Amino acid sequence: MATQSVMLELGTLAPPFALPDPSGGLHKLEDYSAAPALVVAFICNHCPYVVHLADAFSAFAREYQPKGLAVVAISGNDVTAYPQDAPDKMAMFAKAHGFTFPYLYDESQNIARAYQAVCTPDLYLFDANRRLAYHGQFDATRPGRGTPTGADLRAAADAVLAGEPPLAAQTPSVGCSIKWKPGKAPAWA
Repeated sequence: MATQSVMLELGTLAPPFALPDPSGGLHKLEDYSAAPALVVAFICNHCPYVVHLADAFSAFAREYQPKGLAVVAISGNDVTAYPQDAPDKMAMFAKAHGFTFPYLYDESQNIARAYQAVCTPDLYLFDANRRLAYHGQFDATRPGRGTPTGADLRAAADAVLAGEPPLAAQTPSVGCSIKWKPGKAPAWA
């Protein structure tokens, strides 16, 4: 069932994280402090909404990383119930889609909770001060409906990288719900 992201208040500071990638390397929010903008994307391997845009999102990252945009993807799904989202499968998914950014595993689901993430994909764009500038959809396409371009996220990234105020109109992301561990779903999910 499609779930819509909850609109976190613009200007919110990026919650800190320290998460492993599938090979065991640890990545922290402060590792990206020199970047003028940061995208934090909550994704997973099995969601058709993520699969729909995975290649286009990867292309977006490759295009914008040289402009100074840092990108981090995080999976917080319950891998006991959804083994296709386990770290070894994350590494294969990242390779298959040409990720040039870390794909991190939030086993405790505490980081997904801190970001108030609800669905996959759930996309957050932070400015140089790590204040939330954009929280919304990649673009208006959906599985089986259109070819993803990333128009919404691109417009937001262009504005932030140019030092302009964030876009006023932001459309929530739509995707699969995050697969919370039993008894762990937050009130907003």
